[in-house]
Amino acid sequence: MQHEKPLWTPSDAEIKQSPMYRFMQWCSDRAGRDFADYDAFHDWSVEDRGAFWSAVWDYCGVKGEKGEPLITDGDVMLAARFFPDARLNFAENLLPRAGEDDAVIFRGEDKAEDRWSWDRLRNAVSRLQQAFRDMGIGKGDRVAAMMPNMPETVALMLAAASIGAIWSSCSPDFGEQGVLDRFGQIEPKLFIAIDGYWYAGKKQDVAEKVKAVATKLGVPLVVVTYAGDADALAAAVPGAKTLASLVAPYVAGDITYEPLPFSHPLYILFSSGTTGVPKCIVHSAGGTLLQHLKEQRFHCGLQPGERFFYFTTCGWMMWNWLVSGLASGATLCLYDGSPFHPDGNVLFDYAAEEEFAFFGTSAKYIDAVRKAGLTPRESHDLSSLRMMTSTGSPLSPEGFSFVYEGIKPDLHLASISGGTDIVSCFVLGNPLKSVWRGEIQGPGLGLAIDVWDDEGRPVRGEKGELVCTKAFPSMPIMFWNDPEGAKYRAAYFERFDNVWCHGDFAEWTVHDGIVIHGRSDATLNPGGVRIGTAEIYNQVEQLEEVVEALCIGQDWDDDVRVVLFVRLATGVDFTEDLVKSIKTRIRTGASPRHVPAKVIAVSDIPRTKSGKIVELAVRDVVHGRPVKNKEALANPEALDLFAGLEELNS
Repeated sequence: MQHEKPLWTPSDAEIKQSPMYRFMQWCSDRAGRDFADYDAFHDWSVEDRGAFWSAVWDYCGVKGEKGEPLITDGDVMLAARFFPDARLNFAENLLPRAGEDDAVIFRGEDKAEDRWSWDRLRNAVSRLQQAFRDMGIGKGDRVAAMMPNMPETVALMLAAASIGAIWSSCSPDFGEQGVLDRFGQIEPKLFIAIDGYWYAGKKQDVAEKVKAVATKLGVPLVVVTYAGDADALAAAVPGAKTLASLVAPYVAGDITYEPLPFSHPLYILFSSGTTGVPKCIVHSAGGTLLQHLKEQRFHCGLQPGERFFYFTTCGWMMWNWLVSGLASGATLCLYDGSPFHPDGNVLFDYAAEEEFAFFGTSAKYIDAVRKAGLTPRESHDLSSLRMMTSTGSPLSPEGFSFVYEGIKPDLHLASISGGTDIVSCFVLGNPLKSVWRGEIQGPGLGLAIDVWDDEGRPVRGEKGELVCTKAFPSMPIMFWNDPEGAKYRAAYFERFDNVWCHGDFAEWTVHDGIVIHGRSDATLNPGGVRIGTAEIYNQVEQLEEVVEALCIGQDWDDDVRVVLFVRLATGVDFTEDLVKSIKTRIRTGASPRHVPAKVIAVSDIPRTKSGKIVELAVRDVVHGRPVKNKEALANPEALDLFAGLEELNS
C-alpha cells in the first residue's frame, strides 16, 4: 500500500521533545551506541534485550529490586525468564503519587460522575487491602470481578495486586454461563459484582445473575453499589456484604506492598471463547508493568497529569492496559455505558470538557462516528488532544482519513495491534515517524516482529503470518489448568518451532509499517489464494448503504467460495443494483479475487462483548457445525440468522 504523502509527520521540535526521543538518547549514552534513527534503536532493543528492558526499568523508575541476571535462556521462547531474581509489586508502581490532584475521573453515561484524587484512591486501596487480608486472601488467590469500568474496580484490582492475589474481571453484560465459563475455571476465593448498570439510558438489572453465579461459585460475594440496589442484593445472598460494609471497620493508613517475583501472576485474561470454553491466559506482574510502561511512556508519549482515556469494558484487555496509565502519573478517564447515548457526541463532550491528551477507541467506533455524519473538529474544542489510538480490528484507510478530516488534523493517530494473548501490542504508534493512510507505524521496541510465509521465510511485499522470533517479557507465564503447557504451546508455537505465531495475516509496507489483513484463521482461500477479510471490509463498508459486513469462506464444489453478509442502513432496500455496486466496489478497490460469490443481507451480525465480529462462529453455523460457546457473544441470537440459508445451496 503506497500513498503519495503521509497524513501526519512530526516536526523536528515535536520529535526532540518526545519521551521516545529522550529515551533513545539516554539509551545511546548508556549503551555507548549511536542510534541514528528509530530503526537502529529498535534493532538494538531486540539484539540486547537484557540491556534494553533494564533501561526501561531504570528510566521509568520502577520501584523494586531488579537483581541479576537480566535474562536467562533468552534464546528459547518457552524457557526465557526476564529478571528472574527481581522483586517488585505491581500496585506500588501504579500508585506513584499522592495529594489532591485527579487520579481517576469517571462518567457513567448521564447517570453518574465521580472524581477520585490520588489520596482517595490510596485510602480506598489501604482499606480494601486490610479487608482482603482479614478474609484470608493472599498470594496466588484469585479475585474475580463482574464490574463496570469505574473507579471502585481500579481500587479493588490494586488492593488485590498489593498482596499478590490474582485479578480477573469481566463486564456485567456477560450472561450467567459466560461468567461461569470464565470464573468457574479459576476457582476464585472472592466474587465481586455490581448491583446493576446503565446502558443506553436504561437500568440493567443483574440481581438474578449475580445470585446464581455467587451460588454456583460457592465463594463470598461483595456487592458494589452503582444502580442503588446493593443493600437488597447483598441481603439476598447468604454471607454477602456490600463494599461499604466490607471496608467500614478499617481506617486508611499506609499500604503495605508484598514484594513478589517479576513473574508472579497478576492477571488472568480470557480468550474470546467462540470456539470453545475460553482459555485462561495468565500474565505476570513484571512483564505487564514493563511492557505497558514502554508502550505508554515512549510509543504514546504519556506524561504525568495528562488525561488518559480508552473506551473499554472490564472484559477487554484494553482495561488492563488503560489502568497502567497510573504508573506514569497520568489521570485515568473512565467511561461506562453506550458511546452513543444520548448521541454520538458523548465521548467527544467528555474529551473536550476534561481536556483529554490521549483518546483510545476501536476501529468500529471511528467508523460509526464517520457514518453518523459527525465532525468533532467543528463541534468540539479538542486542542488538548495530541494522540488517538485505534484497535479491536484493523482501521480502514477511510478511517485514517476521517480522523484527520473529521476529528483533528494535527494529532498523532496510531492504529495498534496485539491482544489478550500478550496484554499489550506487537505493532503500534511511533512519535518519531510519519503516519501513512491504512498503515500501523511499526513494531514495538524490544519485539522481534516479522512476517513469514508458510515455509517460515521472511517476506516483503506479500502477505503472511505475523510472528515474533524472540522472547519478550509480556508473554503469558502459563494458561490456567494447563499443567503440561500443551494448550499454551498449541496456541502459539505449533506453526513454527521456537517462534511465536500470533494468528494475524499481515504485510510489511514500503514505509516499514504493517498492515493487518485480519485473523489468519479467518483468512479466505478461494482457488488456493489467501485473502484477508479486512481487505473486503475496507471496501464494502465505505458504501453508505452498508453499516457493517462479515465475510466467510464456504466450502463449495471442492473449493472455497467467498460469501459476504451485509447489514444495511435503515431504509435501504437490498436490490440487484446494490449487490452489483458492492461487487464493483470490491473488484476495483481490492481485486477480482476478492469479489464474493454470494452477497446476502442480514439484520444483525454477531459480535463478542468487546465488539469483534465472529467470522469463525458464522462459518460453523453455515456449515452446520455447533458453536461451542455462544455465551461469549453480545448478541448470540444473531447466529440464527445464518442457519439454513437457501441462498447458500446454489
